[in-house]
Amino acid sequence: MFAYPDKALFNRVVPKTKIYANAKPSQKVKAMVISQINEIVWKYKLAEGTVNLAQRDGYQEIQVFDISLKGPELATEVLELIDGVIPYPLFFRLWHGEMAKQVAAYKRPAVDGSGNWVTACYFETGWTPASAPLLSLPVALDIKALYEQMLLALIDLPPRNGETLQALVERVWAIRKLNRERQVLESKMHKEKQFNRKVEINAQMRVIQARLMELR
Repeated sequence: MFAYPDKALFNRVVPKTKIYANAKPSQKVKAMVISQINEIVWKYKLAEGTVNLAQRDGYQEIQVFDISLKGPELATEVLELIDGVIPYPLFFRLWHGEMAKQVAAYKRPAVDGSGNWVTACYFETGWTPASAPLLSLPVALDIKALYEQMLLALIDLPPRNGETLQALVERVWAIRKLNRERQVLESKMHKEKQFNRKVEINAQMRVIQARLMELR
């Protein structure tokens, strides 16, 4: 977990009804919010006036939300719901009992100048004791650079030389997609009885494995 400056403290409870009013979730997602979340607190605002860093490329502020959970799981659909109503990069600090973890998605301003944000690919730490020492915020020259360094701390795949954050996220997304495809093929392989079909599936898995080696 990062240590945030006192000057950035916002500390406002966010009513679930306010999120519903702005996002209009499905009944399924609303049920997830009710069953999984105790309370949402808008904890910190990292902006020019609170961390003394200038805006750049549409990155004006970084928000930090604390979410108290009823259990150890929070559905991605719930995170997407909250991210969808906050037009800034958003870092979640999840709390359950004596444990805590960080979660954040890659967010960037839409290239069409609409003011909307594009959200893709969530990253998270494992659960750690809530009493664990806090990490200093990364050193950065502006808000965008601070955001990128904070998100990189959650990504377990190191960037290649000269690779941008967006390119790294796209590479991680491709790896995740291929891993899902491999899992489907492995399931088919276990169920398949015909030898010829097993050979075909095995060939497909080798292609996926080779592609994964390239991406990693």
